[in-house]
Amino acid sequence: MTERRLRRLTGADLAGLVALERAGQVRPWPAARLEAALASADHAVIGLEEAGLLVGHAVVARQPFDAELEAILVAPARRGCGLAAELLRGVIAQARGWGSERLLLEVRASNAPAIALYRRAGLVEDGRRRGYYPPLAGAAREDALLMSRPLGEA
Repeated sequence: MTERRLRRLTGADLAGLVALERAGQVRPWPAARLEAALASADHAVIGLEEAGLLVGHAVVARQPFDAELEAILVAPARRGCGLAAELLRGVIAQARGWGSERLLLEVRASNAPAIALYRRAGLVEDGRRRGYYPPLAGAAREDALLMSRPLGEA
């Protein structure tokens, strides 16, 4: 098994982060947005490396009482191998380190694999934003499921 390393990314990781976004997202985050997250004291960009290559990342934002998962992405060739769960554990650890009370996120209602991952990690559905996400591949706008998990428990 390849050794994995989970770490907080820095500005030096921007090029790898941009490449991962472009390879794995229909609508990748712009480089400027990634760079801003890397530089922000209220964000953490957590990367997962295998053999020195960035294969996944998550962006989490600190809010006054909560933390919000803004993005999580695994390289297409490495999906289905448990890397997203490992990234999510890193996000939860970061949020707890900030003293956050809850982890919040929103996810496309059609993203069954992500919803299953979040449920396995103890997140529950709190609500729905109708028509929140723009259409993908010509489809209609899509609802966002709002999910959260208290962070007091281990």
